[in-house]
Amino acid sequence: MLELKNISYTVDDGKGIIKDLSLTIDDKKFIVITGPNGGGKSTLAKIIAGIVKPTSGQILFDGVDITDKNITERAQMGISFAFQQPVRFKGVTVRDLINLASGKSLTTAAACEYLSEVGLCAKDYINREVNASLSGGELKRIEIATVMARKTKLSIFDEPEAGIDLWSFKNLIDVFEKMHDEIQGSIIIISHQERILNIADEIIVIANGELVNRGSRDEIFPTLLDDTANASAGCSVLRGVK
Repeated sequence: MLELKNISYTVDDGKGIIKDLSLTIDDKKFIVITGPNGGGKSTLAKIIAGIVKPTSGQILFDGVDITDKNITERAQMGISFAFQQPVRFKGVTVRDLINLASGKSLTTAAACEYLSEVGLCAKDYINREVNASLSGGELKRIEIATVMARKTKLSIFDEPEAGIDLWSFKNLIDVFEKMHDEIQGSIIIISHQERILNIADEIIVIANGELVNRGSRDEIFPTLLDDTANASAGCSVLRGVK
């Protein structure tokens, strides 16, 4: 279980990005966090992962206070994070990354299976360096493959659809559903995309750094489609691939 207690994050100019936000996420849940651009969603994801430290508040993971733990320590406890814009690693191959993520030396066939899951031709990528020769979409899919290989209790994805073509996006929906079924861990996805929202167990809406709504997909999804509700929020929540 993940518990956020009165989390706030304020930048140097005094602007509050996250404002006294409390949230509990139960085990084995598929959660999508959505809301207007600039509302604090990505910052909240980075706070959970340990990339950003909150100005105040407390974070508990399985009852353990992880507020002061860094991203490496949280990763060791079973929290994975996939960046909106993945990092490039010159001199490191795709095979190296997948082996590192899995915590063991996988056979070529086992490593390639993860790449195939995210729509990449494994033989074309397994020995390539994770460098500037890869497109943003290729990097995103490789990063998702590494998160799959880690099989952690909590996996966080920040706008995984960014830079992904339509065919691959449809494939990724299947990947997330398979992860949820097989790993039996919790998944948190930051997204505006209707297809991703539509497979969530629960949708959480964040705006202006605050929790403004949460509930089951059947409860929250219709409100996001309501033009009146979107207009009152000052921004359309849903966009992109339908």
